[in-house]
Amino acid sequence: MAKTIRLTMAQAVVHFLKNQKTIIDGEKLPIFGGVWAIFGHGNVAGLGEALYQVRGELPTFRAHNEQGMANAAVAYAKASFRQRFMAVTSSIGPGALNMVTSAGVAHVNRLPVLFLPGDVFANRAPDPVLQQIESFGDGTVSANDAFRPVTRYFDRITRPEQIISALRRAMQVMTDPVDCGPVCLSLCQDVQAEAYDYPESFFAEKVWSFRRPQPDANELAAAVAALKASTKPVIIAGGGVLYSLATRELTDFAEKHGIPVVVTQAGKSSIDERHALAMGSVGVTGTSAANALTEEADLILAVGTRLQDFTTGSWAIFKDEKARFVGINTASFDAAKHNALPVVADAKVTLEALSAALGGWTAPAALRAKAKEVKAEWMKAAAKAMAPTNVALPSDAQVIGATVRNHSGENTVLVCAAGGLPGELHKLWPATAPGSYHMEYGFSCMGYEIAGGLGVKMAHPDKDVVVMVGDGSYMMLNSELSTSVMLGRKITVVMLDNRGYGCINRLQMATGGANFNNLLKDADIEQMPDIDFRKHAEAMGAVAIKAASIAELEQALKDTRDNGRTTVIVIDTDPLITTQEGGHWWDVAVPEVSPRESVNKAREAYVKALASQSIG
Repeated sequence: MAKTIRLTMAQAVVHFLKNQKTIIDGEKLPIFGGVWAIFGHGNVAGLGEALYQVRGELPTFRAHNEQGMANAAVAYAKASFRQRFMAVTSSIGPGALNMVTSAGVAHVNRLPVLFLPGDVFANRAPDPVLQQIESFGDGTVSANDAFRPVTRYFDRITRPEQIISALRRAMQVMTDPVDCGPVCLSLCQDVQAEAYDYPESFFAEKVWSFRRPQPDANELAAAVAALKASTKPVIIAGGGVLYSLATRELTDFAEKHGIPVVVTQAGKSSIDERHALAMGSVGVTGTSAANALTEEADLILAVGTRLQDFTTGSWAIFKDEKARFVGINTASFDAAKHNALPVVADAKVTLEALSAALGGWTAPAALRAKAKEVKAEWMKAAAKAMAPTNVALPSDAQVIGATVRNHSGENTVLVCAAGGLPGELHKLWPATAPGSYHMEYGFSCMGYEIAGGLGVKMAHPDKDVVVMVGDGSYMMLNSELSTSVMLGRKITVVMLDNRGYGCINRLQMATGGANFNNLLKDADIEQMPDIDFRKHAEAMGAVAIKAASIAELEQALKDTRDNGRTTVIVIDTDPLITTQEGGHWWDVAVPEVSPRESVNKAREAYVKALASQSIG
């Protein structure tokens, strides 16, 4: 008879988690980097006590906000290229719902996070318990059902033995190249405390490896034929290149076959942007070089990208009506988008196989000459946009320039997520090493930045983590500044204060709208806020500096680079200035009917732009 061990369900969970391993660079490591926890009545007695018992083997980290800690876990997985991840636990009700947005972030970005929210009593004896949401029409529903659409796998644990199959399924999902994403195991609070005789084999150490699906011979042959028939091919590199650890293979492929590379937000840093064939960002926030080549491309080799609208310019950037797509992706859902020739396989092995099949074939020399020409033009424009200035209110690009000059390099990781900064950073930040550019632009979640920076620092303690964030996003979620100080994980935050939501204000103006309810000065308020962000950050325990100019920002970055404490540098910026070179139209619907002439003119321009959009 198989040996058993009597444990509570919560104890079984943590003992299982601590015995899951992976191998990175020849070293066996725990696959879980730890557990983020904010306790309440729904998890403190069960999971809280269990975590205490294994705290030396499976560390528990305390945060100040459930969404903040979950965002940190998402960033940890992204920075680890999905090879390691974290678990997060909260109580029932508002604590659990605070994590749903983060589950959405993980889902959109295909990132593994294990959500372990407490849930109501399975036996229903004390119903309704504190913080329980009651459904008048369904007694099985709780607040945690909100996780269902934003997780890859959801299970509610109503008996202690159910955790055996649920945890195994969770691990399969989080380590699968196609299904990879967040998992939610909703832990009924009474069941957490119930004991069961678990088989000892359930807790045996398991080393997880990551599959590399091989390309189908017919799909590979079709891709080879399409490439050989092209004269102006372009590679769009997405985040899948990084997740596949295929950056070397991407560069080798581009060099051997003479094909320029453009990058998505998730794919930026998949090729060293100093490389002659690296054209930088593509699409709505693209460089003029990348977009010029993409507009003329007759074949688009999409590697590890889901072809989001910002990448494709809402499907209007591809001007050659006969252009063909080849989609390399582990997910057939993504590989076949836009009627692409799909190669449903791992990026790393497919690039190797595709290169071998192409042999000595290269794109015409004229394409490389054009790439060299347009990149030189773009680099001049970028340097001008980022040049030092003594204006009272600098642009985002000028602040980026100061940060690049004083706090960038292969050991630096830049973190950002939302607002106007992602567009400027996508164009201008010089990503030179894999993972050195960490942008959450799948969900573009405001408030991700600071918590995300902490997660990156926990994944890579040896890296210099620089977070760039606007005042709007800072106000939405800044509590993990204090957590970073508590944990001794230093991040440098450059906070740009343009006194409102400058990015959406510009979009509002571009669609003919009046300046309304975005910048603080345009909102219906009794008194203009006078927030001292320096004092606020200082109160959170950070070293805080207010820079009155670009020169002062540069000096502050130099002075604080080697200190050991989280640092926040605040600078006021102009909400209206953006880098004019590059960029592309984005489909944001303008009203067909309006009493305002500016909206009607914007509608005319919108209808004209729609003519360039390819459907299907």
